[in-house]
Amino acid sequence: MSTASEISGQTDTILREILCDVLGLDRARVDGFTSDTGLFGHLPELDSMAVAGLLTEIEDRLDIIIDDDEIDGEMLETYGALLAFVGNKREVG
Repeated sequence: MSTASEISGQTDTILREILCDVLGLDRARVDGFTSDTGLFGHLPELDSMAVAGLLTEIEDRLDIIIDDDEIDGEMLETYGALLAFVGNKREVG
């Protein structure tokens, strides 16, 4: 059984891969993201059209469901906020 720390690390790795794949971002750039790195409104690649693709890919790769009423600007504001949201969804199931 995976520990919470292992799941958190896996979530971080997968989320970074998704950002590279969906937004076409350079891996080195994404590897440098910190919890305070701005996403929506800061990355030109992450526009309103890209959000749907990003969320769909997150759902598919991490086997979670993101309800429409859970999507807000705060969850996409920073990398840390998105990671926390996704991590919580994985814990809850």
